[in-house]
Amino acid sequence: MTVLARTVEATRRYGDVLALDHVSLDIRAGELVGLLGPNGAGKSTLINLFVGLRRQTSGTVELLGGSPQDPVVRRGIGVTPQETGLPESLRVGEIVDFVSAHFPERADKTELLGRFGLDGLVKRQIGGLSGGQKRRLGVALAFAGNPRMVFLDEPTTGLDVEARRALWDGIEDFHERGGTVLLTSHYLEEIEALAQRVVVVGHGRVLADDTVRAVRDMVGVRRVSLDADHLPELPGVLATEREDGRIHLVTTDPDQLVVELVRSGAPFSGLEIRPTTLEEAFLAITAKESAHV
Repeated sequence: MTVLARTVEATRRYGDVLALDHVSLDIRAGELVGLLGPNGAGKSTLINLFVGLRRQTSGTVELLGGSPQDPVVRRGIGVTPQETGLPESLRVGEIVDFVSAHFPERADKTELLGRFGLDGLVKRQIGGLSGGQKRRLGVALAFAGNPRMVFLDEPTTGLDVEARRALWDGIEDFHERGGTVLLTSHYLEEIEALAQRVVVVGHGRVLADDTVRAVRDMVGVRRVSLDADHLPELPGVLATEREDGRIHLVTTDPDQLVVELVRSGAPFSGLEIRPTTLEEAFLAITAKESAHV
């Protein structure tokens, strides 16, 4: 497939801080890629390089076959940064018209607002919108120019569940029409729900790049759940959680854990072993990387 965005050994420094460390990454046409990582991992810096807001210190960055610094090239993308500041005196329809005017193609305003749950707000002043409505509008504006590719940096931060799902529907609709999406999120279930491919970054490096299932499986972590009043200290337990009377243990060796549990003589019932969630895999990957820094 055609590569729409690419970095080759891209490094970015802010003074003594190494934000990106020789990152090579391809985003291909038609992909919906989730970018995961803790705060300070380099997610926003990577997006800023792709969309031309920052220049790499070394290495190469390509966008739509050209340079991200070229305004003509950037007309083919849409962007929602982590924070957006919209003129509060303008009406919703006016800001959509203003943003759309910068692109050779314009999305239908009524269809665009409807796609992101903003129906009926075209004449509302931005200052009169709720925080969630402003965020949805900020995301909708990334699609105003009928882009080939959009970059969404934590698009649903601060939204309630209903508003988040409205945005998910709008993003999925764009992707189903052939659009390409790179999004970051702190909501790991969001990546599981939307993305086909997951890239995990930490300390400015790519730690994992694969399908959601593969990222979960590559760390070899399993979740062992059971009912018990008290458990002895067991080997190989990475994390322990109590929820609704059940104990959940995260481990890399569930077989050995169960053997040691039986040997301990501690009473238990309702034993269940299942694969990790993406969140558990993500924590394991980043913890493993931190241990080597």
